[in-house]
Amino acid sequence: MAAAAAAPTTCEIARLPEDLLAASIAGTTPRDACRAAAVSPTFRAAADCDAVWDRFVPRDLPPLADGELSPAPPSKKALFMRLADGPVLLADGLTSMWLDRETGIKSYMLSARSLCIIWGDTPQYWRWIPLTDSRFTEGAELRAVCWLEIRGKIPCNILSQNSGYAVYMVFKMSDESYGLQYPLQEASVTIGESKISRQVCLDGYQNEGEDDEEEVPQNYRSLRVPAMRLGLRRRNRRVPHGVVVHFPKKRDDGWMEMELGQFNSEDGEDGEVSISLMETRGGNWKKGLIVQGIEIRAKK
Repeated sequence: MAAAAAAPTTCEIARLPEDLLAASIAGTTPRDACRAAAVSPTFRAAADCDAVWDRFVPRDLPPLADGELSPAPPSKKALFMRLADGPVLLADGLTSMWLDRETGIKSYMLSARSLCIIWGDTPQYWRWIPLTDSRFTEGAELRAVCWLEIRGKIPCNILSQNSGYAVYMVFKMSDESYGLQYPLQEASVTIGESKISRQVCLDGYQNEGEDDEEEVPQNYRSLRVPAMRLGLRRRNRRVPHGVVVHFPKKRDDGWMEMELGQFNSEDGEDGEVSISLMETRGGNWKKGLIVQGIEIRAKK
């Protein structure tokens, strides 16, 4: 009886006009459209049509670098999947973009070269190194500074409206890194009148007993400037009671990422999102941070 009753239902679904099915699927999400395509050949034809995926591909895509979509995708779905498979470079060559596969939200990475890195063009403090595992050709490696300040910004009008975003610093540590464990760094994300700040630790953190001061290991010292050695003693490295510290996570691509904050992109929002990572109060020397860029991606 149950099997017999189910057959007419299946037939009725199969008789629905493709344009009606497509209109219904277009009101969902890219993930739901892919699921609908697995229901039946009728659903697949509707779910794969351009009318559906034209709703998911943003109409305000920023200009891309030459050749980023070569050969041209044969359909709107193929275009969406190409943009969701990995980042494509924008025309300036300093920013990359991709679409969130589940929601279609536009996500971006600002390259190290597009950021404002204090002393970034002074070879004594920072140097630019080639990258072989990034869409960008170069990254910034910290040689030695006591004033760490990295800032970035992105226009609100190129973000997806009414969407939640999370901001990440994407980086690595060289084998000779030091000074990035403590003092803690301060990260902030500002949009309009809203500013979110947090304390982060790029190089992990450990509580180290009762002593407020300890001798720094040999590789903590700047061999280029012997007069600075006296200032290279760590301060109190205990996390103050009640302070929340955020730590980095390892990514699948081999890089590390540190969440700097979150924000919402509202409809009609003007201006820019400003992002910063700083440690300027401790006065200790730091070395070994390798910056690929700052990611602004769909919040999960």
